[in-house]
Amino acid sequence: MSRIESRFAALAKEKRAGLVTFVTAGDPDAATSAKILKGLSGAGADIIELGMPFSDPMADGPAIQASSLRALKGGQNMHKTLAQVRDFRAGDDTTPIVLMGYFNPIYIYGVDKFVADAKAAGVDGLIVVDLPPEEDELAKPLAKAGLDFIFLATPTSDAKRLPVIVSHASGFLYYVSVLGITGTTSANADHVADALARIRAHTKLPIAVGFGVKTPQDAAAIAKSADAVVVGSAIVEKVRESGNAEAVLAFVHDLAQGVRSVSK
Repeated sequence: MSRIESRFAALAKEKRAGLVTFVTAGDPDAATSAKILKGLSGAGADIIELGMPFSDPMADGPAIQASSLRALKGGQNMHKTLAQVRDFRAGDDTTPIVLMGYFNPIYIYGVDKFVADAKAAGVDGLIVVDLPPEEDELAKPLAKAGLDFIFLATPTSDAKRLPVIVSHASGFLYYVSVLGITGTTSANADHVADALARIRAHTKLPIAVGFGVKTPQDAAAIAKSADAVVVGSAIVEKVRESGNAEAVLAFVHDLAQGVRSVSK
């Protein structure tokens, strides 16, 4: 089993949802970013999404856009992001890491080289928000390397589109709970529950729900129906506000407590 499969199997055995945390590699600086990354699992993160900084993150709201710009200004690049994963793996060989971002930096790096280097570093999967499932330029090398390609479903993914999305996805499915960009509106737990019931008719993959989850209370509400709860913009805002790992990890701990307060 892959790390992602193993983690969701463990969550099912524990009868609870997981917490997926998003942070941007290199934000607010290399040293603090590394400290945050290494502390996330201890704070309660079950899966880590590590953002690959990009200058034009079109699907992201102001918080994550700003985090990418801070990281790039500090000199973060793909080589440093993969090195950060390698350093993390030296102390944690069980927590899944999913790289999340856009295709341009991967294309510039070189697709085959990126996939090989990501695999060697200890990456478990990719979320590339601007590549549709039909595009196989990255999908085929990832599948050959045994890395999961995680796709997004949205409130507008209908009965015709959903089968296409899930037929290409692996690891888990990421359900975007609100329309629009990240970090701008809050998720509605009732609407999410209805949507997940509809999506589960098309796939047996675990479903993680993100966008619009800002507080431990939000996380607990979504955890009632989701297999995992994704928190990104709220954590990235905590990075900006505090500038230190301790405050960020304390917030992640509170989010984890919210998720773990709900038993399946």
